[in-house]
Amino acid sequence: MHALIAVLPGDGIGPEVCEQATRVLDKIGALGGHQFEFHHALVGGQAIDMTGSPLPAETVELCRTADAVLLGAVGDPRFDGSPVRPEDGLLGLRRELELYVNLRPVKPHPQLIHASPLKRRVLSGVDMVIVRELTGGLYYGDRGREGDRAFDTCVYTRAEIERVTRVAADIASDRSGLLTSVDKANVLETSRLWRETVSELVAVEYPKLTLEHRLVDSAAMHLITHPSDLDVVLTENMFGDILSDEASVLAGSLGMLPSASLGPRRRGLYEPVHGSAPDIAGQGSANPFGAILSVAMLLRHSLGMAAEATAVENAVESALDAGVKTADLLGEEAADTWQAGTAVVERVSIAGVETR
Repeated sequence: MHALIAVLPGDGIGPEVCEQATRVLDKIGALGGHQFEFHHALVGGQAIDMTGSPLPAETVELCRTADAVLLGAVGDPRFDGSPVRPEDGLLGLRRELELYVNLRPVKPHPQLIHASPLKRRVLSGVDMVIVRELTGGLYYGDRGREGDRAFDTCVYTRAEIERVTRVAADIASDRSGLLTSVDKANVLETSRLWRETVSELVAVEYPKLTLEHRLVDSAAMHLITHPSDLDVVLTENMFGDILSDEASVLAGSLGMLPSASLGPRRRGLYEPVHGSAPDIAGQGSANPFGAILSVAMLLRHSLGMAAEATAVENAVESALDAGVKTADLLGEEAADTWQAGTAVVERVSIAGVETR
């Protein structure tokens, strides 16, 4: 297979973790006879510095022609309060590529139970996927300021809710059959439409699923007190952003969580959840596992290489089993970013796997 991968390192620790993720892809390519062609482009604060825009037209065009997009992180405190912000690049990219759903799997690694503040018994059996609507809600509604008054508008349409619900319901159908929809229907009109639409669609198209509704405040509490009760969690844009970051407590660190942003075409955008972490940028201490696990999602969802994706996930598990832990994972002898990446590269094996 030949695949063009658009690589957007971005800000902060983004370039450091992207470097390790592409090393893993190179290893998969060498083992399986695949050619991954990496084309780098600007996004976020780095792009503002170079071009004045957080999302240059050249970056959009590259991403439209690529088979998949790998992103490091966006965000730079230098632009706090600026009318042009690095995060606008990511929001714009989601819109330009029609990436309307974000998948964030959360499954604590047994080797990292000690890194979570939660008790071992609470973490037992946790294995969930958070399905977040990505191009609607407060993040994309009208906003502005009028003197001392500011406003952000939350808008959802039935069609937007239906398409993300189908993604979540399909995933739930392949797992336990439990779908938990999160909203704020006791207060917000958009949430009332959300609950109504999800209920109607699941009843008609997925009658075998078990659907439950939770208010977002209750869901946030349940996520910490009884996380093993949850399997597939469906929610709107802002709630999904907050809940999936909260779920990092289950995994021991934000640095462990991958994500996939998908749309109507096979091409997707893959990025670790952790953000730009400017306080540790350039120190070589960033955790690359989230970016590497995002590469596994890239292989599975955009390139149709499920066996190779599993090989990457197994290599991360093996590295953790061997005690390779970065500083955020409370390792007694913390590995640096390059060492952690090397530990995964050395353990990637697709022996016995039929490759294409």
